[in-house]
Amino acid sequence: MSSKFDNGLDSTLAAMDRVKRAPREMITKALLTTANEVASAQRHLAESSRDTGALIDSITVTAPGHSTPAYSQPGGSRVAGETEVIITAGNADVRYAHLVEYGTAKTEAKPFFRLALRLLRRRAENRINRAARKAVKDAWNAK
Repeated sequence: MSSKFDNGLDSTLAAMDRVKRAPREMITKALLTTANEVASAQRHLAESSRDTGALIDSITVTAPGHSTPAYSQPGGSRVAGETEVIITAGNADVRYAHLVEYGTAKTEAKPFFRLALRLLRRRAENRINRAARKAVKDAWNAK
C-alpha cells in the first residue's frame, strides 16, 4: 500500500514497538535509588538496637542480576531478577535480623526493616511510576 494511504499506521506501529522495548535502565535506576533510600532509613531505624553495629552494616541492596548475601533475611541467598532490586538484612555472621525485627519471648521487638518500607512505600511507588511513565513517553516520542 502506498505511504499516502497509511494514515500514520507505520509510525504508530513503530512507536508501539519502541514502547514495548521501553528502556529498562530508567526503571532500574529508579528502583536502585528507592532501594538505597529505604536501606538508609532501615539503617537509621536499626540504631536503636545497636550493640556492635553488625546488623546495621549487614543491610544491603542487591542490584538486578546479582546475588544476595548468604543467610540474609528475608529468604537467604538468591539472584535478583532483571527488574528486581532486593534489600536484605543479615549475612553469614549476622543471623539474627528477624529476632530484632519481631522480638523474642525475652526481648522486645525493635522494628526497623518493614517499618522503613511502610514509611517510604508511597514515595517509592511514585518514583517508580514516574520513571515508567517517562520511559514509555520517551519511547513513544522516539527520544
